[in-house]
Amino acid sequence: MEQSNEQAETSSNVNVNEITTNNVLPKIKTTSIVDDYTINWNQKLGTGVNGPVWPCKKNGTNERYALKILPDKAASRTEIHLHCRCSRHPAIVTLYDVYANEVQFPGETQPCPRLLMVMELMDGGELFDRISQQKGFTESRAIRYAIQIASAIHRCHSLNIAHRDLKPENLLLKDNSENSPVKLSDFGFAKVDDGSLTTPHFTPYYVAPQVLEAQRRQKRQQKGIIPTSPGPYTYDKSCDIWSLGVIIYIMLCGYPPFYPETPNRKISREMCHRIMAGQYEFPSEEWSQISDQAKDVVSRLLQVDPMERMTVSELMDHPWLQENRSSNIELSSPAIMLDKNLMEEALRVHSEQLTSMRLPLRKVILKPVAKANNPIIRKRLRCKSLDNRVTEGQPEAKLRKETDAVTKLRDVVAHCILPPQGVVSESSVCELIQRALEYNSECNTLRHTLQAFQWNGKSFSSPVDYSKLALAFSRMVEERNRSHPLK
Repeated sequence: MEQSNEQAETSSNVNVNEITTNNVLPKIKTTSIVDDYTINWNQKLGTGVNGPVWPCKKNGTNERYALKILPDKAASRTEIHLHCRCSRHPAIVTLYDVYANEVQFPGETQPCPRLLMVMELMDGGELFDRISQQKGFTESRAIRYAIQIASAIHRCHSLNIAHRDLKPENLLLKDNSENSPVKLSDFGFAKVDDGSLTTPHFTPYYVAPQVLEAQRRQKRQQKGIIPTSPGPYTYDKSCDIWSLGVIIYIMLCGYPPFYPETPNRKISREMCHRIMAGQYEFPSEEWSQISDQAKDVVSRLLQVDPMERMTVSELMDHPWLQENRSSNIELSSPAIMLDKNLMEEALRVHSEQLTSMRLPLRKVILKPVAKANNPIIRKRLRCKSLDNRVTEGQPEAKLRKETDAVTKLRDVVAHCILPPQGVVSESSVCELIQRALEYNSECNTLRHTLQAFQWNGKSFSSPVDYSKLALAFSRMVEERNRSHPLK
């Protein structure tokens, strides 16, 4: 996780004793939790954003629960506050009890004040682990999961709460049955969307463009660079919708839409550029048998402009989420998820921070690259072999020209978002725009866009908001890709 200025978005005035939804949560208990529950300290279930999780049983009934222990601080009280408000929903892990106790962990010299959350026990493991083990996983089954996840996000957003950490590790199955429900957990990064979301909490594969922009601005401020636009940069709960789009994409094909080129990098500059430009593909090898409605959902969720992104309500009304309407053709995503060459790459970014609830690692036997059936490797090879590609009915020179035209537009986006020296150079932007004009001379959208930004042919006549300029150019990239898709 990228965690910066964590306290900046945490209210110290949250009083958990005052927050109840339909009176489902009693006041925090100050009696010892061992009076009511027996904790199994020898079986750690996992680790959330703010604290570890253990199994426990209720005394007298032996009902099984999960116990999450948090340091008693403002961030923990915010997590409890927001989890409580969203709780008692069929697609969200239920919060039952909260205790304030002194707890001493091994290695500590004395007990420390902590908050103990007694929650619903989820025995079925993580969503992607379940999918990777399923035989005959179909688009219809993916729809069932998508409906439940969307329902959980709808619950949060209806209360104006942004979860901000939507990822497979926080989507848990209730049990091991075939039709087990999936539920959303871990509200450690959740926050009320009151217009002040600025801290860039994220997991790289699932991060929305606006959160990356918040990170970029924060880094600039830390360097003492004066922002070009007045006021702080904020984002909203639509970041959850982007993350859901990534999750649905992976469910359907088995790998993420955005990934670093170098396996050892957590998040590369190039990966940031592609996220900010909304640049991804639907490779025919995995997507040819997936419905157009599914692709439409992904495309509308992965919109760079949050104003054009579907809301969760619009998603739930989309025809694709109406069960029994999609193909029952078996998808390749479980097999790809089980391919350890690919999974090492696709999930590597989480390995140090995420939960220990995964299946034990199996021995990895690497195949020669030429024999590896890895879609990410195939896509990289396709990109690197542009000189050898000739699309049917499309001469090589024309293909190269169209590719170069899009590249020049992306260069403008890249410099505005992640400038080489950390500061946008107006002269460099103007030079890149001149090159973009040379390669996109027939593009009316480019000329009209530049006119809107007061472009006089060589420079800008008035100050420019480079974030808005980058967004405008990223839309042109999408337009060019739709008009001239690379095969």
